[in-house]
Formats: sequence, C-alpha cells, structure tokens
Amino acid sequence: MATEADVRRIALSLPETTEQPWYGTPGFRVKGKGFLRIRSEAEGGLVVFVADLDEKEALLASDPKKFFTTPHYDGYPTVLVHLAAVGVRELRELITDAWLLKAPPKVRSRLDALQ
Repeated sequence: MATEADVRRIALSLPETTEQPWYGTPGFRVKGKGFLRIRSEAEGGLVVFVADLDEKEALLASDPKKFFTTPHYDGYPTVLVHLAAVGVRELRELITDAWLLKAPPKVRSRLDALQ
C-alpha cells in the first residue's frame, strides 16, 4: 500500500522536480510542467498524466480498484489512482512515466544517468 509520503519521496527524487500547490493540493512539476497531483482527502488518490487516451482506457480496464476517473477528466490523458490499492513499485512506475511525458529531453537524460 502506497502513501502520500511515498508519492512525495518518489516525485522529488526525479530530476528538476518541484512541489507546488495545484488546485489547493500538493502538485509536482518538472521544469514548470505539472505531471502529478495529490487529490484532497475528500477526493482521494492521485491525478497522474498518461501518454494518451488509449493508455488511460487500458489502465482503467486493467484494475478498477486501482484506477478510476470522473467526468471532470473525460477527454484528458489523466487517470486517477487509489493510493491504498497500489504498491510502491507500481507507484514509482506511474510517477516516473508521468514525469517522462512532461520533462524536456535534457532533463530526461539526467534520469538515465541516475539509473
């Protein structure tokens, strides 16, 4: 089971990532581009950017206990994640993939050097 502390630790370990409020909740940006947001307690979970609507649909179909959406996110390449339903390894993959989508090429190359 992943926690908000895991989200913060993983996101901030990625190059050039900063934490800034986003819609009143913690958000994470790489070079000013948002890739992840922790939703409020009432909303629950995370907002994570994905590559496209096909990837979103595949995640939603793969495990509704982990991945969901709301009408607000219809038509956008984002998926909502129930933190309590994902493990830390899967969380790391989701966050890193979202970061890779938004990071500029020079910054992405720094991640390769870290691994």
